[in-house]
Amino acid sequence: MGRFRFSGGSPTATYRQPDRPGSTLRRARWVAFLSTLGLALAVLVFAVQNWASRAQARKLKNPYPPSEEALKAGTEMYTEHCQSCHGRLGDGKGEKAAELSIAPGDFTDRAKMDRLSDGELYWQISKGRRPMPAFASKLSEQQRWQVVDYIRTFEKPQGSVIGTP
Repeated sequence: MGRFRFSGGSPTATYRQPDRPGSTLRRARWVAFLSTLGLALAVLVFAVQNWASRAQARKLKNPYPPSEEALKAGTEMYTEHCQSCHGRLGDGKGEKAAELSIAPGDFTDRAKMDRLSDGELYWQISKGRRPMPAFASKLSEQQRWQVVDYIRTFEKPQGSVIGTP
């Protein structure tokens, strides 16, 4: 059926094709499908980039090997920036740990720590991941490597490395 509209005082007939039953629902489904597809592709691209970065990080070698000086500096950086979440003993039970949406890493878990290279730990400290902030702009490259050196002391038996808590 036509609809009438008035333009300039005289009626003019316009005809608008009525929607077919379900066509609005079909359009909505297509929009939802395309949106979901776009989001899935974005996540895939991010995951591939993230995977490539981690693979490169795995190969990084620590240019600051553990020494008494490096461990002392790492201890200071850890105490200031990491201890409140990861805990004094590196067990992920810091005073703020319960407030976080994701439990902080447990550096005393030898099996987990043995699977992570120094480069991966450095990358994680540098890039962060919610709720952990990135430290690339907060700590120098040397300081981040020194924190890696210190974190490694948590997985060792007490007294085996200088700086063990």
